[in-house]
Amino acid sequence: MIVVCPSCQSRYELNDCLVQEPNFVARCTKCQHIFSAYRPVRVEEIKFLSLAEAKNSELENVVTISNQKGGVAKTSTCLNLGLSLAMQNKRVLMFDFDAQANLTISLGYKEKTSFYEALNGQADAIERGMIKTKYDNLWLFPSNKNMVLLNKKYFGASNFEFILKDRLLTVKDRFDFILIDTPPSIEFFTLNALTAARLVVIPSQCDYLSTHGIDQILKLIQLIKAKTNPHIEARVLITMFDKESTASKMICAKLKRLYPGITFNTLIEMDARIREAQIMSMPVLEYNQQSTAGRQYLNLAKEILGRPLEAL
Repeated sequence: MIVVCPSCQSRYELNDCLVQEPNFVARCTKCQHIFSAYRPVRVEEIKFLSLAEAKNSELENVVTISNQKGGVAKTSTCLNLGLSLAMQNKRVLMFDFDAQANLTISLGYKEKTSFYEALNGQADAIERGMIKTKYDNLWLFPSNKNMVLLNKKYFGASNFEFILKDRLLTVKDRFDFILIDTPPSIEFFTLNALTAARLVVIPSQCDYLSTHGIDQILKLIQLIKAKTNPHIEARVLITMFDKESTASKMICAKLKRLYPGITFNTLIEMDARIREAQIMSMPVLEYNQQSTAGRQYLNLAKEILGRPLEAL
C-alpha cells in the first residue's frame, strides 16, 4: 500500500502484510510528523454469468420495494403483496435483499442460504437456494447476516450494480413476479435492486417527513434510469394511514397532490393485525382474512394486475 504524509507529502510504500488493522498510526521519517493512516479497502472482481445480457435485457416481472426512510412498511408490503399476488394465481418469488433478513424471519426461517453464498455458487445457485413456502404459488429466497459482506467486497467494483440482475436472469421465466425487499440505505443493495426492477413500489407512511423520503428515492431512480435501467418506473404506496386522524388525511391528500399519476389508488390503513401476524410469522391475510390491511394489499395486487378493485 502507499502511505502519504499529510504534512510534507512524502510517499512511502508499505508491505500490506505488515498491517492487519484497518487504521494505524504512522510517523514520517522525513519530517517526523505523526498521523493516522488507513488500510485501503480493496473490492473484489465480480464473476458475472452474462454481463452483456444483464446490461441489455429487461426484467419485466421484477418489483422492488424501496424507500430510504425506515419504518414505512417495506417488508410488510413485500410479504403481503407477495401472498396477494399468489392468491391471484401468480407464481411469486419474494427475494430478501436485506442483511437484517426481516422478510425471512417474518416467514419463520433462520440461518438459510443467502445471496452472499449463492453468488459464488454455480449457475443454478439461486434456484437451489429458493424455499417453497407453505402458501400456494409463493417462494422465498432468504437472507442472513452474511449479506453485510457483499457491500464490503463488491461496492464500487466494475459493473457491481448488475450483479443481482445477472443472477435473477437464471430464474426469471419461472415466475410471474419477483418481489425484492430492500434495506433503508443506498449503496450495494438498493442500487442492485433498482437496476433489476421494472417497477418500484415506494411505501410512505402519512407523517410530516414522508415527502422527503419519497423525493430522495425518486431522485435516485432518475439517476438509475439514466445510467443502468432505462425501463424503471416508480409508484408511491401510502401506508399506515389512520383514517381517524386529521393530520393523516391532510398528509395523504398532500402526497396525492405532489405525486399525481404515480400514486396507487389503493392505500394501506393502520391495522393491529399486521403486527399480530408478524408475531405469528405469517402474512396478515393468512392470520385473519377479515383484516382491513390484508384486503387492501389484495386490492393493491389487483391494481398492479389491472383488475377491478374490491369494495371494502
